[in-house]
Amino acid sequence: MKVLVTGHHGYIGSVMTQVLTEAGHEVTGLDTYLYEGADFGSDAPAVPTLRKDIRDVEPSDLRGFDAVIHLAALSNDPLGCLDESCTYDINHLGSVSLARVAKTAGVPRYLFASSCSLYGAGRGDDLLDETAAFNPITAYGRSKVLVEEDVAKLADATFSPVYLRNATAYGASPRLRADIVVNNFTGVAFTTGEVVIQSDGTPWRPLVHIRDISRAFLAVLEAPREAIHNEAFNVGSSDENYQIRDVASIVQEIVPGCTVKYLEGGGPDPRCYRVSCEKLTRHLPGFKTEWTVRKGVEELYSQFVQYGLTADLFNSYTRLKLIQAHLSEGRLDPALRWRASVATV
Repeated sequence: MKVLVTGHHGYIGSVMTQVLTEAGHEVTGLDTYLYEGADFGSDAPAVPTLRKDIRDVEPSDLRGFDAVIHLAALSNDPLGCLDESCTYDINHLGSVSLARVAKTAGVPRYLFASSCSLYGAGRGDDLLDETAAFNPITAYGRSKVLVEEDVAKLADATFSPVYLRNATAYGASPRLRADIVVNNFTGVAFTTGEVVIQSDGTPWRPLVHIRDISRAFLAVLEAPREAIHNEAFNVGSSDENYQIRDVASIVQEIVPGCTVKYLEGGGPDPRCYRVSCEKLTRHLPGFKTEWTVRKGVEELYSQFVQYGLTADLFNSYTRLKLIQAHLSEGRLDPALRWRASVATV
């Protein structure tokens, strides 16, 4: 299939393009390259690329594609709170516009990277399936709800959207991220000797490796239309829900000599939920996740040793800091668009 991947140059996208290409698909990337130069370790595969903001995509950009996989977004809660109007403009309105353009261009499938963040605040008592009520507490989570609601209205006999609600991602990537829990705990432990917990350690999180996310998208891409049309799927494993303190313990066991530190005053994080991922395997019986958090921490630690990770380098992979640097140095305007003087082709 001929597939366009937005955000292909990002943390998940640089791995997903490899997974899709190895499966025999013809992949083109579309990215605004906010994180250009933030590379770590091995190179991502080179694919044909459109350097473009998703807010500016036109039907002519998408004609001839069999599917759009839409990953591009302001991609976590702190970054989403930098300017909530930008979050809604990009994550919500930009994503819905892209879906409309894809439909106009005759693209039959639209795979949207949603998030389990839309379940938001909870107690972690029950496993939440796709019928659970939404309770987002951040602009990032709310934007995912709005996209799902609006894009669902576009579904018809010729246009099949799918909403893949990813659990919290982790794992090694050519575009490493330092601001997600497993990566953060492992990187800070490796570079400072401490696992630093900012809450009381009790909140629950569903966790999933980026290669399992990529394989889930591949499975949905190749699935019969009737199995996935206008459906939402939690992406991860029901067995991979962890309390934050348990993630810290795993990191402590794998990174030699590190200790666990709780920041003073850290209370329970309201973002607390566990999810069930059984629906995806019911609809796509051939799909099963392959990674565990322990295996992922071992992978990260091995790469940090191999490539000589330092504290300064690791801190440079924080998305919020990268965007703030672009803004303060005038490379981005307040709407997070490149200024003409620094945009490249």
